[in-house]
Amino acid sequence: MSALPAGFKFGVATAAFQIEGGAHADGRGESIWDVFCRVPGAVLNGDNGDVACDHFHRWEEDLDLMVELGVESYRFSIAWPRILPTGAVAVNERGLAFYRRLAEGLLERGIEPIATLYHWDLPQPLQERGGWVARGTAERFAEFASVVATDLRDVVTRWITQNEPWCSGFLGYAEGRKAPGIRHWPSAVAATHHLLLSHGLATDAIRAAVGSKAEVGIALNLSPVHPADPSSEADIAAAHRQDGYLNRWFLDPVFRGTYPQDMLDLFTDEYGPEVLAPIRDGDLDVISTRIDFLGVNYYNPMRIAAEPDLAPLRLRFAEPREPTTAMGWEVDPEGLRTVLKRIVTAYRNLPIYITENGAAYNDPDGAVEAVADPERTAYLEGHLAALRRAMDDGVDVQRYYVWSFLDNFEWEEGYAKRFGIVHVDYATQRRVPKESALWYRDHIAAARAGDGSTVVAMNANRGD
Repeated sequence: MSALPAGFKFGVATAAFQIEGGAHADGRGESIWDVFCRVPGAVLNGDNGDVACDHFHRWEEDLDLMVELGVESYRFSIAWPRILPTGAVAVNERGLAFYRRLAEGLLERGIEPIATLYHWDLPQPLQERGGWVARGTAERFAEFASVVATDLRDVVTRWITQNEPWCSGFLGYAEGRKAPGIRHWPSAVAATHHLLLSHGLATDAIRAAVGSKAEVGIALNLSPVHPADPSSEADIAAAHRQDGYLNRWFLDPVFRGTYPQDMLDLFTDEYGPEVLAPIRDGDLDVISTRIDFLGVNYYNPMRIAAEPDLAPLRLRFAEPREPTTAMGWEVDPEGLRTVLKRIVTAYRNLPIYITENGAAYNDPDGAVEAVADPERTAYLEGHLAALRRAMDDGVDVQRYYVWSFLDNFEWEEGYAKRFGIVHVDYATQRRVPKESALWYRDHIAAARAGDGSTVVAMNANRGD
């Protein structure tokens, strides 16, 4: 196995709403997730992000813990309502000051900051004006990007515009599972287009603010999609539709400046030509503006069967193969390699950041001295090995981020699902690294010592 490329960094990732808390601190406004959490039944156990991991007040402790774990890069998100409480115009300087302290604290500790501008926390006043269904939201996002990039340009040079627009667009506006909880497919088509348009507009805004040292990308959640029955033409067609919905609807416009024709036809057949009205002349030129890297969030493959009665995609999810995570997601490290090789062969050979990769398991709750999580450790080990195989195949991977650094608010699952490599006792806010965190620490150390192999055995002195 070859040595890691020069400049490669190991990191951890989080998102503002999931860890920060401080919901009413220093002038932060409301987001769509604050409102969604108050909808009865929307979030498991009625959980919310008011306190979460209290990272807003404990960020120095968290950064010191990253140092102990050998973390080299930290991907965090910037809460739009903390900067522009109404979504536009009036800038909250206290919000900007928080992220400056965070970025400076990272640099002081030798950790690279990489900022995500949108991880689903749209200011509620913008939702009341149409949210992502409204074209103006994309324009407001570019203004937000300009404000933040201008202020932080001396401490942050790597930026991610949008995180998983499939989730915020389709799960938020078609399936209603995530904020803002809307179930209207034509709205979702408009929302995903405006999310992508906002990416292009924000990319230009960041470059104008930061200059030539800016590196800008977008983070897409991508999965291999397999027919449940490879011999069934109906299942093969259903899997192709799911691939278009999940992968090609975002990859094609970013890299080719077009939407996949089969998906345009599908949406038009279901909802009429007016469903495509939000796509205006010139938009795809903006969406396909050059990016410096692609962020890939990878968790699992999908297995799809045909279901003629389910519109508009007419498919259903087949049972995943074992083993699975606590989310019911199939564990398939080779799927990561498959996704990466597809990007290189079907789209473009460009730098890639693995912006999220990790797993939820049923870790013990409450205060603990140590958390044994062998399944998560095995998950990380397998995926890092698959990543190295993809790199040996010629894929230019430059960053790897474990999701997540901390146990946190897991959207509609509340606090019931734990993705963190660091255990959080939500009652006391005590942090305890899990065995997976210590394994990751050792893996990074071995890589930096010139050992290209994966650290398999746990050290005897885990508690040091």
